Amino acid sequence: MSGAWIDGRPVAMEAAVAEGARLLGVSRMTVIAGLGTDVHGARAAVALAERVGGAVDHMHSGSLLRDLDVLREAGMMLTTPNEAGLRADLIVLVGAGLETAWPDLRRRLIERAPGAELGDTFSRRIIRLCPGRGAREVAASTRTVGRDPVELGALLAALRARVAGRPVGAAPVADKLLDALAAELQAARFGVAVWSAGELDVLTIEMLCGVISDLNAKTRFSGCPIPGADNAAGVLQACGWMTGLPVRTGFGRGFPEHDPWRYDATRLVESGEADCAVWISAYRAVTPEWRRDIPIIALCPDGTTFRKTPRVQIAVGRPGVDHDGVDYLLATATLSQVAAAAPSDAIPVGDAIAKIAAQISTDRTWPC
Repeated sequence: MSGAWIDGRPVAMEAAVAEGARLLGVSRMTVIAGLGTDVHGARAAVALAERVGGAVDHMHSGSLLRDLDVLREAGMMLTTPNEAGLRADLIVLVGAGLETAWPDLRRRLIERAPGAELGDTFSRRIIRLCPGRGAREVAASTRTVGRDPVELGALLAALRARVAGRPVGAAPVADKLLDALAAELQAARFGVAVWSAGELDVLTIEMLCGVISDLNAKTRFSGCPIPGADNAAGVLQACGWMTGLPVRTGFGRGFPEHDPWRYDATRLVESGEADCAVWISAYRAVTPEWRRDIPIIALCPDGTTFRKTPRVQIAVGRPGVDHDGVDYLLATATLSQVAAAAPSDAIPVGDAIAKIAAQISTDRTWPC
C-alpha cells in the first residue's frame, strides 16, 4: 500500500501527488489549515502558501492569537514550566481545563519536588482560581477560590485592586477571602500563574497579566501560558521567522499580510472565498468541522476519517514517532529535536508538501 487515495480509492503516491498539484495549480484561493506538524512541515506549508498565493491558519490560532494580542499590546512577564516546577513556592492555576490543555501538568508542576535539583527544601502551595463546579482537586495543598467560571474576570479585577491597596465595591468573593488571597500572592517568594488561552478571553488574560505585573512591585511573580496542542507554538514561530507575521497570514497580493479575521480558515471556507484546502494534522486523527464542501488535500495519519472523503488523502508520519522532527517543547518553551520512537516509512508532512509543490503548474509569480 502506498498510503495515498483519490476520492477514497487507493492509488500510487505519484498519482495522489499529481492530483494534489493539479488542484493547487488551478485554485484561485487555497487555505492551508490544521497545520498540526513539526517545524519542517510548517516551513513547507508556509512556502506552499507563498507559491500559490494562499493563506495559512493553525487549528489553534484562536488561542495563540489571544495570548499574542496581550503580549504585544500590554506586555507579559513570562517563565517556563520547567523554571516554575523548580523554583516556584506558589503556583496559581487559572481556569478549569489546564490538565486537558497540558496532560503533563500534574507531573511537571504539582507533584514535582520543588528545587530538588538545586538543593532547596521549600514547600509549594497551589491555588486554583475559579475551576468551575465539580472540578477535581489536583493536590492536597490545592485551595479553590471561586466556583463559577463566569466570575473569573471580576475576581481577577477585584484581586488586582486589593493587591494595589484599592477598595472593591462588589467583590465576587468575601472581602476577607479576597484580602487573604492578595496577601498570600504578595508573600510568595516566587509565584507563577498558569493559564490556557483556550478557555480565557483576551480581557481576562490582560487582567491576569496586570495582576502579575503589579505583584512584581513587592515580590517576584511571573506567568506561564500553556499553548495549544499540535505544535501550535512551534508553527507560530516558524511562520514568524519566515514572514515576520503570525499564523492567519495570506499571500493573495504577492506579499505576506496578517489579518486574524480575513485569513481565518473556517471563515474562508464557509464564505466560499477558498476553493481548495490543504488540511494537515500529523499528530492525531483530527478533521475540520466545516459545513461547506470543498476539495481537500488531506495530510493525516493513516485511518483518519472525514465527514466527506477528501479529494486527495496522503497518510503521513507523526513527528517524534514515525520520523525525527523539531517540535516546541512546552516544559522548556524552546524548539528541540525529537527522535523517532518507532521509525516507519510513513512520509513526513514536509516531504509530502515538497513532492506536491514540485509538480504545481502555475503562471503566477509572487515577489515575496
